[in-house]
Amino acid sequence: MFNLTPAVRAILLANVALFAAESLVFPNLGNLLGLHNFESPLFLPFQFVTHMFMHGGFGHLFSNMFALIMFGPGLENLWGTKRFTFFYFFTGIGAGLLYSGVNYYEIGQIKDAALAFVQDPDPTNFAGFMNDYAPLLQNEPLIQRYLSNPDNVMLQKQVVLLTREYVNMVVNIPMVGASGAIFGILMAFGMLFPNTLLFLLFIPFPIKAKYFVALYGLYELYSGLHQNPGDNVAHFAHVGGMLFAFILIRYWARQRKNFY
Repeated sequence: MFNLTPAVRAILLANVALFAAESLVFPNLGNLLGLHNFESPLFLPFQFVTHMFMHGGFGHLFSNMFALIMFGPGLENLWGTKRFTFFYFFTGIGAGLLYSGVNYYEIGQIKDAALAFVQDPDPTNFAGFMNDYAPLLQNEPLIQRYLSNPDNVMLQKQVVLLTREYVNMVVNIPMVGASGAIFGILMAFGMLFPNTLLFLLFIPFPIKAKYFVALYGLYELYSGLHQNPGDNVAHFAHVGGMLFAFILIRYWARQRKNFY
């Protein structure tokens, strides 16, 4: 059904193999190979590459690999295996860089809000931290007891400890997935095959690639700028993949014009 090109096949097999390895043999592999925040003690530079081969579940893996085999072969046939492979890693690493920068800023905001409460264990400070950055804590019985009795020193200490543990957990959550590189592929497809009609299950009519990519990119940008605390999708990794793809394709186009 799918005419897989060499690089697409290799990327697909690598992703499936590592997903199987994590699922069956090495359950902590994602924590090692996923991309961590710069301030995390778990951060290692090679994670800018390895995070592209880890996934958070079968659905995550399937959606990325399906997009890869749908849009990747056309680009590899056009560019050749070497250039396609470079493009894939360039956009994936670029996505990781943009995500890491945004994540560093967001983690800084969480730390500032948590520090304001830790230094002044006041219900107002905690409510601001919880509502903006930690809505899931609302369901903790300890939080309910503290909010009902905020002057209790023992409860204050316990909530301060919980707040610190929450911040530490957030700092150490890795970002995984090939989505950054996949969105780079989508951007490339939309730029190089703009008038190709796409027939998608979730859109009841055919749509040209250039419109689909533009709308999808705007959606990801909007979602990243208005991200809810419970949203665990790395929208800025998607935006980063598209941005770095755009830059690289424009650069290649300029080089070709200069050459000829």
